[in-house]
Amino acid sequence: MAIKKILITVTTYPLPSRSYDELVCTAGMLENGSWIRIYPIPLSFLNQVKKNTGFKKYTWIELDVKERTDDFRPESYSPNNYTVKILEVLNTDNYWKERKKFCLQNVYTNKVKLINDSQKPKNVSLATFKPSKIIDFIVEEDSKEWKDEWVELRKQTDLFAEIDSDPEKLIPKVPYKFYYKFEDDEGVSSKLMIEDWEIFELYKNCLRRTGNEEKAIKLVRKKYFDEFTMKKDLHLFLGTTMQWHRRRANNPFVIIGIFYPKIEKQLSLDF
Repeated sequence: MAIKKILITVTTYPLPSRSYDELVCTAGMLENGSWIRIYPIPLSFLNQVKKNTGFKKYTWIELDVKERTDDFRPESYSPNNYTVKILEVLNTDNYWKERKKFCLQNVYTNKVKLINDSQKPKNVSLATFKPSKIIDFIVEEDSKEWKDEWVELRKQTDLFAEIDSDPEKLIPKVPYKFYYKFEDDEGVSSKLMIEDWEIFELYKNCLRRTGNEEKAIKLVRKKYFDEFTMKKDLHLFLGTTMQWHRRRANNPFVIIGIFYPKIEKQLSLDF
């Protein structure tokens, strides 16, 4: 038994083009501020706990896990079982003070340092990154259908076990990709895809409300660029996929979560 106390901070939108057992990236923080990645998480399980109290972001849980021996990334673990003990949800009081205590213990500000640490021997694959500047929010068209990836995944795994509806209907395809373009503390720019579940749910909600894709995209941009860059102390949760990390890509990271407390107002020194 290896019961770990984990603060859930990341759940990415399912991408069937990934290797099957990394279909959904669920990750979080340990009490010492270090990252942990948990997979596989069956969609049936994730769908069920989302209806209740489990696996909401910034929830402390206890889960029985073991280190993965087939993954060179040190943060990767597998559940021994799917019995989750829900402890507490950290609130947003005082500019997310309690959340900051754990999520901002180790923050990267430099791209070169992060990429260097992602290589041997550290193999860092999860990180919190503070951009010096968000340059742009980019939306690119993507295919409208999942194509055949779901079919292949059904053949390989039981991740869809006990789902009482078609996974393609349960998790509809969003026909757009979202990116942040940003600079680090030396002005070096990066363009990384955002895979956080929140942005895809926001797009779908905006689409239902407006009935128009162009209007929905404008609303997503308004939040993620206009609001977040002006009013939020923005940090990015970054993660790698095993495939691109193993290939030692120039930048194997994607954005798997956004940390966005309000900018803390400075007390005036004027009397």
